[in-house]
Amino acid sequence: MRIQYETIMLCLGFLLTTTTGMAADAKAAAPQDKACGPPNYCARTDRKVEPYPVTPPKLGPAGSSVIDPNFGTRILRVTDQKTDAKRQGGALMTPSSAEQNSWNSTSTRFYAETSGGQYLLYDFDPATMTAHPSRSFGTPWGGEPQFGYTQPNVMYGFGGHSTEFQQYDISSDKVTILHDIASCVKLDADDIGHSITVSADDNRMETAVGPKQGENYIVYIYDRQLGCRWYNTNTGEIGGKWGPKGTVSTPDRFTIHNVRMSKSGKYVYVARANPSPHHHWVIWEVDTMNVVVCPSECGGHRALGYSHLVGPSGQSHPLDLLIRPLNHLEDSRQLIPGLGRTNGYWYDQHFSWNNTNPDDTNPICLSTYRPSNPNTPGTPLAVDGPWENEILCAETDGKDSKVWRFAHTFSTAKNGFWSTPRGNISPDGRFFMFTSDWEDQLGETPNGKKYRTDVFIIELK
Repeated sequence: MRIQYETIMLCLGFLLTTTTGMAADAKAAAPQDKACGPPNYCARTDRKVEPYPVTPPKLGPAGSSVIDPNFGTRILRVTDQKTDAKRQGGALMTPSSAEQNSWNSTSTRFYAETSGGQYLLYDFDPATMTAHPSRSFGTPWGGEPQFGYTQPNVMYGFGGHSTEFQQYDISSDKVTILHDIASCVKLDADDIGHSITVSADDNRMETAVGPKQGENYIVYIYDRQLGCRWYNTNTGEIGGKWGPKGTVSTPDRFTIHNVRMSKSGKYVYVARANPSPHHHWVIWEVDTMNVVVCPSECGGHRALGYSHLVGPSGQSHPLDLLIRPLNHLEDSRQLIPGLGRTNGYWYDQHFSWNNTNPDDTNPICLSTYRPSNPNTPGTPLAVDGPWENEILCAETDGKDSKVWRFAHTFSTAKNGFWSTPRGNISPDGRFFMFTSDWEDQLGETPNGKKYRTDVFIIELK
């Protein structure tokens, strides 16, 4: 049952800056209340249409900052054309999934990706909002790695073309093999583990297994105490070292596009590679044989908390977001009522919720973009309504329906997938890292076929 909540309360915005780079302007635009910060942000929550400036703020080199002229947020440039030494001028970006936890637990480290598939580690000072390159990882990763939530120096992932869950200690530069998937389930020669999800206590880990995205067919769980457990989506069979075994009751059989585990480690959502209408994804309750198909309004990407899932309804507005309890998918609640229809389509379907709490009441964050954006360098991006081509966080606690507006993305999203401004929030909810081509102002890629992207960070206040 879909529950309608009262119309969103509009809040007062900040004073808006009209120039960039001036300390006085930054001070005037920044929130002055020391209480501003997660989960009670002080950013604007109005629905005013906010056109882009005629030209984007002029950037300095990596390490420099600019002020968003409309929202007053400081934007740190993390990378530039000199960052990737192996590919001088190569693009830099955030992970392909906004769900991936690319920040450590204390917001003092994060990683960025190169166009060559390497991962660059950064040291970050949250007090001064400064970032410094540390080094490339001491291990070759296959699929995007993830920081743990309990130890700031520990990461998890898979070795290149590997079936081994690995733990990497940054402080000692030591890699430990935790578990080999092949020891628990029979695999084909081309099967490997892909991107990893880790529970909030770092006890359970999850991955999709198979030859590649779209053809993967095993959801695999490793528990440090209990061992392995798996679900074959091609056959419907569940097996492993713990929990009930057998064939799931749902007749749905499919290959996998994406798999993610809840922060509690109790649930997994599985996105189909080629979904049929109204059957885009399923939820597996890991300790049981329960596999439940999404009942309705199943479009788009989504993000998991501890016991809830947030994603778009797929209806008339991209920000028509639903929050659902994972054990009762039919009991959805609308986060932002009173939306109506938009003038033209735009995208917001990569959500980041690594800052969620056990009650799943912390805001969920995202960045938006329009496929109708111009691809002429330096041309303002398309805006017909609020929230378009912006970085946002949405309230999830049910007390209100605020949408906090933090900054423009300045990304056309016209230079391939990696130019979409996918963003990753830090676990403490203070920082948001995203990718931007800065309206094609960062120069061309080495092959001259596209414009570069770089990594940027804003503080959420």
